[in-house]
Amino acid sequence: MLPQNLCQVCKYLFLCNLKLNSVNVAGLARRIHSSSKKLSDSESKEQTVQKGETEELPQSTENNNYGRLHMPVMLEEVLNCLSPQPGQLFLDMTFGAGGHSTALLESAGDIRVLALDRDPAAYRIAQQLTHTYPKQIQPLLGRFSEAEALLISSGVEPGTLDGVLLDAGCSSMQLDTPERGFSLQKDGPLDMRMDSDRCPAVATAADAVNALAPRALAAVLAAYGEERHARKIAWAIARARSVYPITRTQQLASIVAGAFPASALYARKDLLQRPVHVATKTFQGLRIFVNDELHELLIGLKTAEKFLKPGGRLVAISFHSLEDRIIKRFLHGIDMTEKYNLSSKQKIRQALKNSSKEGTQGSPCGKSNSKWIFIQKKVLTPQSKEIQANPRGRSAKLRAAIKL
Repeated sequence: MLPQNLCQVCKYLFLCNLKLNSVNVAGLARRIHSSSKKLSDSESKEQTVQKGETEELPQSTENNNYGRLHMPVMLEEVLNCLSPQPGQLFLDMTFGAGGHSTALLESAGDIRVLALDRDPAAYRIAQQLTHTYPKQIQPLLGRFSEAEALLISSGVEPGTLDGVLLDAGCSSMQLDTPERGFSLQKDGPLDMRMDSDRCPAVATAADAVNALAPRALAAVLAAYGEERHARKIAWAIARARSVYPITRTQQLASIVAGAFPASALYARKDLLQRPVHVATKTFQGLRIFVNDELHELLIGLKTAEKFLKPGGRLVAISFHSLEDRIIKRFLHGIDMTEKYNLSSKQKIRQALKNSSKEGTQGSPCGKSNSKWIFIQKKVLTPQSKEIQANPRGRSAKLRAAIKL
């Protein structure tokens, strides 16, 4: 089961045309299978230590206490774009710590929210929130690819939702829990599965770095992490794992850092011109790969479109260019499988030209195809005041549209 999951993800890399022609998918399963026993032997030695760390973890990181500390990104803009009215039904496809959903519930009377998340910790927070908002919030546990079945089983029919919110990427709750393996700032098991232990067959980041061939690993880091030095990092990882399996977050961060001179460790800067660790993009690439995030995002957008009623509103927030590109192309009606022989602006102009030929009239809000009217002509970004209060939201981009 474990090899099969990674093989499926690798195949998706090809379908997305992300230049992974060098990945040997057929041999990938054999490598992962042969490394599984090696990894399990190594992890068993650390099991006692990791168990102790887990027991000492305050439960507040996975309950309402965390929800009170959490700062939802671009909350004011989300509410303005969704424009909640009394009695409406919304789907929060990335519930997380519940900041956006709680604000929706407080914004108008008799609002109902379907709270979807693939993370069991977020699902537990949603369950606790039902005590505060009985009959107004319904927790749903699953991925975007499972959302359609979950909605139908909950009695929600296609074309009935008034609004959908999709806040892509990794949550602060996941980053702040070392045992989840998302952050390189604190040591923890190299996991990165957003589903946690809900899907035991899903490969971890440790499985990927220990099993992928160097060329395949470099392709993943280049495509998903947008890492310029992907080949150098991949070969450094391959050399290190030949000595001992890579199972910890800071172990991987040290290996990546070792591939660069000391002066380059924090040479990169973020949007606030703060130093960024040289392994940050490596962690991003592995996380997206392990969780099949881009494929799931596209399915989530299609599900949102299917279940929104005409006039329903979609708000999608992204945190890096790969996510934003998918959201933008989806809303503009650009085929995801198209080769990048034209720039996005050229493709958007072409979509506008095609829609005008079909007799559709332009809209002051920026209509670009027959399915959506844009609420905001330009992408929204956080205000400087919010960035100062919540630096993690600095790279957020919000796109909102109304379904025709």
